[in-house]
Amino acid sequence: MKNFIKDLIKCGVAGWCLEIIFTAANSLRRRNMKLMGHTSLWMFPIYACIAFLKPLFRLLRGKPLLLRGVTYAALILFGEYITGAILSNKKICPWDYTRSKWHIKNIVRLDYLPNWIFAGLFFEHLLSKENHSKENAD
Repeated sequence: MKNFIKDLIKCGVAGWCLEIIFTAANSLRRRNMKLMGHTSLWMFPIYACIAFLKPLFRLLRGKPLLLRGVTYAALILFGEYITGAILSNKKICPWDYTRSKWHIKNIVRLDYLPNWIFAGLFFEHLLSKENHSKENAD
């Protein structure tokens, strides 16, 4: 249980950091050199839920990179859709994709699929890193 709580915290913090970097980099597109990134407190528990994918990371170990990445991205999009729908229903969703032509109900963007592939593989590495270290020590 202690390790799972650590994984939840790791995923929440890492997700926040990725989001801040992504939103800061996005400001380059608008030629805003302040590179101000942002996130929401709501995002911590949402990103923390990626820790529930750890058994899947183990199951897919050794499978082709693209298969793993697309699988993770699909699950992340599903999670984003569910959490976005819940938060939108309460009018507290921190993201709004109405300006994108690739949105689904304003709460997921299909053009973000490559970002979610990268994120899924990043979280796979983050959560399997300590397992590989323990295996190599034995």
